[in-house]
Amino acid sequence: MYSMQGIVRRSIDNAINQFERLGRVGNNLANFNTRGYKTVNFEQMLHEDGYLTGAIRTDYKQGSIQITSNPYDVAIDGVGFIPVFSPSGEVAYTRDGAFKQGRDGYLVTNDDWIVGNGIKIPTNCYKFDIKPNGDVVAYSAVDDANPKLLGNIPLVRFENPQGLEQYGRNKLIPNEEAGKAILVKNHDCFRQNNLENSNTSIYNGVTDMLRLNASMLASTRMIKVVDDMYNKAINIRE
Repeated sequence: MYSMQGIVRRSIDNAINQFERLGRVGNNLANFNTRGYKTVNFEQMLHEDGYLTGAIRTDYKQGSIQITSNPYDVAIDGVGFIPVFSPSGEVAYTRDGAFKQGRDGYLVTNDDWIVGNGIKIPTNCYKFDIKPNGDVVAYSAVDDANPKLLGNIPLVRFENPQGLEQYGRNKLIPNEEAGKAILVKNHDCFRQNNLENSNTSIYNGVTDMLRLNASMLASTRMIKVVDDMYNKAINIRE
């Protein structure tokens, strides 16, 4: 049998957990149009003592792939991440393949992080292709039968992707739990002229928000009921 103090503690604990989960759901909905974004869930666990705890889990399932017709765009169709390097040498990982040609001709992200080990695209080439295995080749003319290999966009995987942490601007960095980045060879995961959409479901997100809001209201009302009971008990004693 629970005491009134126990009811208050559990109600406050539930409200705090639901509020944090609500924040995660709101962040997912805010990133619904972010390329390659993966849904972050706050999974709840109810213990025998009645208290709620939670763990943060990222859903890495494949997002839908959308045709863009932009040759600089590349989607990852499968598991993995593209390593990118900042101008200062920091390394991060992303699934957002909305790239562009930087000032020096290198393939870069929208915020000017270099893709892979540096792939310089000639400004005077007829066109360039990004092959499914990541090879980037340039053609000098329409009938060029021997395109020049410019470099390769690497694809890496982690033993425990749940160990990846948000770095900002749609990038991830690994912690000790993620393990080392493993280079994937002989794959066909890249799709040029395409981008991967977020895997967030707006319908599930809205449903979760409504349910969490109702749970938070129930917890706060329970606290109000117990508070009224305390006030009545104090008044009786007086």
